[in-house]
Amino acid sequence: MRRTTVRRVATSYALLLPSLIGVGCFLLLPIVAVLWLSVHSWNLLGPIDFVGLRNWRAVLGDPQFGHSLLVTITLTAIVVPIQTVLGFLVATLLARPMRGGTTLRVLYALPWVCAPLAVGVVWQWIFAPTGGALNAVLGQRIEWLTDPGLAQPAVAVVSVWSNVGYVALFFVAGIRAIPQEILDAGELDGATGWQRTRWLVLPLLRPTMLFVLATGVLTTFQTFDTVYALTKGGPDHRTDVVAMRMYSEAFDAARPGRAAVMALAVFAVVFVITVAQHRYFRNRTSYEF
Repeated sequence: MRRTTVRRVATSYALLLPSLIGVGCFLLLPIVAVLWLSVHSWNLLGPIDFVGLRNWRAVLGDPQFGHSLLVTITLTAIVVPIQTVLGFLVATLLARPMRGGTTLRVLYALPWVCAPLAVGVVWQWIFAPTGGALNAVLGQRIEWLTDPGLAQPAVAVVSVWSNVGYVALFFVAGIRAIPQEILDAGELDGATGWQRTRWLVLPLLRPTMLFVLATGVLTTFQTFDTVYALTKGGPDHRTDVVAMRMYSEAFDAARPGRAAVMALAVFAVVFVITVAQHRYFRNRTSYEF
């Protein structure tokens, strides 16, 4: 009996080994490397020196990093609520039985599947002041990407456009998982379409809502390729998100130690936001229908 148990345990770990190797190499090892870099100084070519908390003091006292963090938080506050609301509205349409519904869902998901850098290049042409599609439609010249007041909203538009389909697909899955009997009972009680949505659908979608909001915050904080293709952090640092700041610090300034500190600081901010979201939804969420 004991030999059989040992054999089962050994077989289980053998089956888990590929996944454990993946987690170790692509999750745990990078975390250890970032922690190690954060207390060392290296110019990517010369020797590596231990500097203790010097990188931390430099980054936490850097006004440029604080500005980049504020830009990212502002972008997140714009993008996440808009893409969540639009994604839910789109999902209410896609969840209905219709001819060509599968094709529509695929089309909505395509922007999210496309490479962010390619999406940024396409939208750069759309926003181009001369020969751009948007200005051609409007019939006037507008500097969408070089005007300090318009650059961040333009980046937000591209981010929302890229992620709405992704958000909508999760809401579609959540809506379709709601038992039809619950909705029928609401209709028999005289609830209107909006009342059923407000008091039945939305409360039952709270697990999906938590997931969508948490991943939305994480995705927006990681925004890099789109901003790099559209504005490269300009104009006047209005779109200088933290990912751009980390890239500039690590490769342009050749200070990967400070970039590692920035990454850990961003992780702390995202962790706090995620915990706050989880606490808010914890007592308001039912995972059983």
